[in-house]
Amino acid sequence: MRKNVVVGKVKAQKKYSALSLTVICSIAVFIGLILLFSIVGITMSIVVSKELMAFINEFAPELKGLLIAIAIVSIVLGAVIAFFSSRFTTHPFTHLITQLNKLASGDYSARLKFGKILSSLTVVKEATDCFNKMAEELENTELLRSDFINNFSHEFKTPIVSIVGFAKLLRQGNISEEERDKYLAAIEEESMRLSSMATNVLNLTKIENQSILTDKTEYNVSEQIRSAVLIFEEKWTRKNISLDLEFDEYTIVANEEMMKQVFINIIDNAIKFAPEGGEVGIKITKDDKALNISISNTGSEIDEENMKKIFSKFYQADESHSSEGNGIGLAIVKKVLELHSAEIHVESENNLTVFTVVYPI
Repeated sequence: MRKNVVVGKVKAQKKYSALSLTVICSIAVFIGLILLFSIVGITMSIVVSKELMAFINEFAPELKGLLIAIAIVSIVLGAVIAFFSSRFTTHPFTHLITQLNKLASGDYSARLKFGKILSSLTVVKEATDCFNKMAEELENTELLRSDFINNFSHEFKTPIVSIVGFAKLLRQGNISEEERDKYLAAIEEESMRLSSMATNVLNLTKIENQSILTDKTEYNVSEQIRSAVLIFEEKWTRKNISLDLEFDEYTIVANEEMMKQVFINIIDNAIKFAPEGGEVGIKITKDDKALNISISNTGSEIDEENMKKIFSKFYQADESHSSEGNGIGLAIVKKVLELHSAEIHVESENNLTVFTVVYPI
């Protein structure tokens, strides 16, 4: 009930704002017409001779009433024309304000749409396209955020429930040494999973709020990549994945800790989406402008629609692997590379997906 009252008040306020804008513009146009009539009247009084006015006063006094009537009709007609012309003039502004209010209130379905005449103007077309694109991006981000909150809440709750369950079993006692080790291993694994999720969220928040890159050093990026591969040894061994590492020793000047997150996330994704018995490859080449680091995996391809979204926050192209991630990794990768003035490109065809980091020399 209260919500309906609030919505009603908002709508009434919007109508009042639109009416106020129309009245103000009407008054402005009306004042302009009055000034125009005044100038015309003064000019006519100067042009018309005194003798003619005396003649009108003496021989045609009834013309005075006619002139007064014409003046009144002109004023009324001018006021009406001013009101409706101002409504026509202010309609685009009213429409813009309405859509901005919708956007500000969280309704991201707001879109600007003008008539053919206005839309043909370059400035109006550019403003419309920019507004609609912004609203569409906000709508997509909101949908992804909502999905992320639902998925993340579920994923965050699952390991907590597991940890509590195994802890209760351990507390009860009367279990074998083998079961005890099994429960402790499960608690450790679930705890690490919780830690990873929390760390990714904190890292993304930190990186997004950073605009200046600091702590840049020269280091061996080849060694960093090998270390990242070893972190996931258990994962690629369990899936019987073949590794094809083809690169020499290379150094770059960068924030070592941030770039470590880049390679860990990309390699983790490659292993995660490679099929059982698949292959993950890492190749580094160098040209005059950049160091090209390609990380590939065999398996299902990424379609064109998902290709546009994989670097968006909270987005997961494959829900079947959602328990292994939270849709933040590639968003971190994108932001870190932007801070380093580097780029990342994705190709996915013939059952092979390749992520290539182009790091400027």
